[in-house]
Amino acid sequence: MRSTLGAKRGLSALALGAAVLLATAGGVAAAQAGSNGVQVSPAAANTTGAPKNTFIGYFNVDPGATYGVGEEVSLSFNHPITNKEAVEQALTVTSNPSVPVVPHWFGNQRLDFRPQHYWAPGTQVTLHLRLRGVEGAPGFYGVQSKDVQFSIGRNQVSYVDAGTHMMRVTQNGRTIRTIPITAGQPDKTTYNGAMVISEKDLTTEMNGETVGFKGQYDIKDVPHAMRLTQSGTFIHGNYWSNLSVFGKANVSHGCVSMHDVKGGGDPSTPAAWFFNHSLVGDVVVVSHSPDKTVQPDNGFNGWNMPWSQWVAGS
Repeated sequence: MRSTLGAKRGLSALALGAAVLLATAGGVAAAQAGSNGVQVSPAAANTTGAPKNTFIGYFNVDPGATYGVGEEVSLSFNHPITNKEAVEQALTVTSNPSVPVVPHWFGNQRLDFRPQHYWAPGTQVTLHLRLRGVEGAPGFYGVQSKDVQFSIGRNQVSYVDAGTHMMRVTQNGRTIRTIPITAGQPDKTTYNGAMVISEKDLTTEMNGETVGFKGQYDIKDVPHAMRLTQSGTFIHGNYWSNLSVFGKANVSHGCVSMHDVKGGGDPSTPAAWFFNHSLVGDVVVVSHSPDKTVQPDNGFNGWNMPWSQWVAGS
């Protein structure tokens, strides 16, 4: 199934507005995040002595955190940017080991950074913000000047085959587990493509009322939920479907789900295992679904855009 908007993404104090992104997303979701979701913190930019009209870039990485190899650095601005070149020159992402990291604009309020290929395990990445005093739009000046460093963990990419109803979980290129799943039913299909886990919640609410599925579901305690798109695609635990559907049929409203128990308290279930072995920034690749490929800006899924097109957007 797909959830309602409002679930929390693991976002930083100073920056990406998952809050902004989710609030403006439109479409299929609105999950109420559980009490164990990572909180979106308010911007903490230093505005002392700043001009009256300022802008802030909300970003999606936390200092010192460890993310999966698909983690993009994304900034959401609280005011439309018209002087994109000046803002882009004041924002850089560097890495050790060094690889080219290129920005791409989605509209005039979102700027994402990524390398051509997934990050190498163990990479140290730093976002450099030098926006203080930069005029991003007539009369609007940046106030932030700081560095944010985070790490990349092991390489985990999971491959969901909606045709065979199975997911193959790999780490560093080696299959570590194969899990039976159920994906979107024929008239409520799951997106194809590479989708990055952007949020983890031990429990969340999923309500069909907000996504055009009136009365079809309202599950207040969906266990082990991990967001894949801002429009509401999750990979999550499922305790309400008969065990026989996993690995055999697609019955969801667009999400990918695995067998779980109510309350999510059994660590031996496939959903609990996958949740405990996953990081924000890990990649889930869906194939053989009758749906289209997910849009690059629906979540942090720029990996679905060809590199030449990505570079052209900077």
